Amino acid sequence: MSARSDSTSEHSTNHSANTTDSIDSVGSVGIVTPQTFHFAEPLTLECNRTLPSFDLIFETYGTLNSDKSNAILICHALSGSHHAAGFHSDDDKKAGWWDNMIGPNKAIDTNQFFVVCVNNIGSCFVSTGPTTINPDSLSDEGEAQVYGPDFPLVTIKDWVKTQAMLSDRLGIEVWHAIVGGSMGGMQAMQWSVDYPERLKRCVVIASTPKRSAQNIAFNEVARQSILSDPDFKDGRYLHAGTYPRRGLILARMVGHITYLTDDAMKAKFGRDLKSGKFMYGYDVEFQVESYLRYQGERFSENFDANTYLLMTKALDYFDPTRDYPSAADSSIQSSAELETSLAAAVKADSTENELDKTLNNSATIDNTDNADNVNVVNAKELNALKSAFAHTQCQYLVVSFTTDWRFAPERSQEIVDALMATGKPVSYINVDAPHGHDSFLFDIPRYMGAVKGFLTAPFIANRLKAKGARS
Repeated sequence: MSARSDSTSEHSTNHSANTTDSIDSVGSVGIVTPQTFHFAEPLTLECNRTLPSFDLIFETYGTLNSDKSNAILICHALSGSHHAAGFHSDDDKKAGWWDNMIGPNKAIDTNQFFVVCVNNIGSCFVSTGPTTINPDSLSDEGEAQVYGPDFPLVTIKDWVKTQAMLSDRLGIEVWHAIVGGSMGGMQAMQWSVDYPERLKRCVVIASTPKRSAQNIAFNEVARQSILSDPDFKDGRYLHAGTYPRRGLILARMVGHITYLTDDAMKAKFGRDLKSGKFMYGYDVEFQVESYLRYQGERFSENFDANTYLLMTKALDYFDPTRDYPSAADSSIQSSAELETSLAAAVKADSTENELDKTLNNSATIDNTDNADNVNVVNAKELNALKSAFAHTQCQYLVVSFTTDWRFAPERSQEIVDALMATGKPVSYINVDAPHGHDSFLFDIPRYMGAVKGFLTAPFIANRLKAKGARS
């Protein structure tokens, strides 16, 4: 099984927003050619295992300016790849997975910015992962096997570490911005914590400070569907000449349900029957059943099962506060003290942060009287996030979507609250959209306008410095 790099939509959904009929489409970056960098130095991972070397494949759009100050890094989501915009050939009918976001005069304007999108290690789209050759498997006869299940588990921090190494290779010391949706937003957030001096702006879209128990549960059901497939062969299916297709289809069907909303599925499918009448069997009868099976079938043709397992684990492991254990022991504020602290941060920031007004910053504090134990848990998590964000130096844009129940707006609000409580410059927009978690892939004017405005507005630190020079 060889995964193809043209299946790059976050959820492999055939959105009209992600499909372009022609290379001549307005605003396209045109034909792009991926590049691959080989890193010969060993890479020690968070799991305490070491890759002897690794490859990263990436694409670039636009032109890097002379002082390398206009570079934007795009972090992909679970099933995404390096192919974020443009086309790979004249015959290519499907543009990159974020083509509506990246291009001339688009939200991420390639007339102004040099955009880089890299495929993470552990993926199945050329960067080193389960489907690439394991150098430790080379025999005296020159035979080799792919990593398969022997590829180590990786984390968001590992990905950010390799992206920083790519930055060094490209000679980019400071990113104008790092942007990501869903799992990509987690990477952008981790960047701001791990390399605070290397980015000026951080855009976190449809994301979360950590996975909830419910989200971990969904991922576990998906993983078990793969692990229990008889064709999985303990992850050595490629060597055995099999493939856990049924398990991967089921995993994707489960995941796909969570990306959409009940209203969206009702509007799209309702209870429509494929043949117009009940067949009284277990084959496909309802249109929604047909849709889910189609999505699962298509995904199983383009993605690797071992990759799916480790990518979902990386999602579950994500927690930017893990390196700040003292935060849990810090003094816990009451609800009233917490609200006062956040209100003070808003007041102190409001005189300078004009961008918040432009983006209609709707950050608010929920003043409901929750149970004491919920308050304590929330306060502990807020304190942990405050500790993680305390030394960050960039300004943030956080975007959520009203119908996203996988990473609900409340999770974005947690990020915003922690940033505000530490006095960090943050703008927040909660976009009304009917597409659920998939909304971050759609061309929604208010959403695209907010991103474009944030990327092109003067850097807050520069404005403050200029004001001080005038006074």
